[in-house]
Amino acid sequence: MSQLQEERKIILGNENVDSFDFDEVQDFVKDANEQLFISHHFATKNKMLVQPRGGFPTYEKQFALYDFFVKANVDVLPLTIDSNTRLNDYATAKKMLRLSEANEMDMLNGYPLVNHGYRTTRKMMTHFNLPVSLRHGTPDARLLTEIAIASGIFEIEGGPITYLLPYSKNFPLDKAFLYWKYVERVCADYSTLNKPINRESFGPLTATLVPPAITIVIQLLEMLLSLEEGVKSFSVSFSQQGSMIQDIVTGKVTRALADHYAKQIGCEDAHIHLVYHQWMGAFPTNRDSADQLINMSTVIASMVGADKIITKTREEAVGIPTKEANAQTVANTQYTLNILGGLPAITDEQEEEILTAEVHAIMEAVFNDPADSLWRKVFNSIKNGIIDVPFSPHIINHNNMITIRDSNKNIRIIDRGNVPIPDHCFEYEKSCCDLNKDTTSIVNDIIHDIGIMQ
Repeated sequence: MSQLQEERKIILGNENVDSFDFDEVQDFVKDANEQLFISHHFATKNKMLVQPRGGFPTYEKQFALYDFFVKANVDVLPLTIDSNTRLNDYATAKKMLRLSEANEMDMLNGYPLVNHGYRTTRKMMTHFNLPVSLRHGTPDARLLTEIAIASGIFEIEGGPITYLLPYSKNFPLDKAFLYWKYVERVCADYSTLNKPINRESFGPLTATLVPPAITIVIQLLEMLLSLEEGVKSFSVSFSQQGSMIQDIVTGKVTRALADHYAKQIGCEDAHIHLVYHQWMGAFPTNRDSADQLINMSTVIASMVGADKIITKTREEAVGIPTKEANAQTVANTQYTLNILGGLPAITDEQEEEILTAEVHAIMEAVFNDPADSLWRKVFNSIKNGIIDVPFSPHIINHNNMITIRDSNKNIRIIDRGNVPIPDHCFEYEKSCCDLNKDTTSIVNDIIHDIGIMQ
């Protein structure tokens, strides 16, 4: 028995899991309908796929949500997981699920997949026969991933950096790398049976003034960590940043460098996709303004040439969106995409050159770390501040990089901390901003920039 299989038996021996039948699950994946695989849809559909967010505690409410989504012409269904499951607290999730079922009141903020189990959940997935994306935010997603794939969920979002630095304060980063290595291996293993399981990185990070160079570097590194374990379908992503031209440049550079670095490690046979998140920062409370923001995001996604767009709702600022609001945003986004055509190609060669140089410089510094494996190089680079995510709550993150918006709403780096941004790039970044203000005024500008869409 392989070391991975031994570890899988231990993980799946969790007391909150019904008996796991490896052979039956393997047969299920092998014979699963190709419509369940988002990798199949990426390969065959000549359109941007539309995917909302959404998760309810009970099976019945999740089923009803999917019903609404299907009627709104959804391409990819979401399965958003509850916070207790994200923290591997399956016992509390179980109690809250029982209370939700008994009182018809949502006591969880998502679907407790582990507690529902794969036998139950699979009935829902195969009923709708659409690709489902697992959205969670879990540093240790080993058990969750196993149950998800056994349920017929063939896209797993997240990674050791993107699901840790934005969400966690103390969870050990080195453990996260090892736990996600397990996830990559399981996904790669199942990918040999049918269409590839797609892995997707979480590009928005803290969704707070993160400069494109940092976003792209982290996307590339999670992609490489995944590909080196044998994954053949991977999605890099980023979210709307507040400037149309910066988004277009970010999309172009991300695509080009993803192909470049995949080829560098001999993985040019992997299929890399680009995903765009509608605005992930603070949303306007005015619902008409929220609708305008969502429509604008859809136009930009089209100009970026994304393979998939992840939607938000007009209720984003006031609480957990209803199934009606979620379905409405899917229908509106599909409508906007359908009427968009013949959009002009916009380029900004200077911005592309600057961003490409920044990413290459950071990647080179990561690769030059003396550690003997890529994950250790990345771990050391975060520990040393070579990778620095603005406004991350995690204790390992330096938080020395300072960013601000210029007059065109582009995110600019005004203090690079330990991040090896080349001098000519750093001078260009600063030259775009008015830095002749006192410190208080600059801080006030940053606060304003965080809430720019409100």
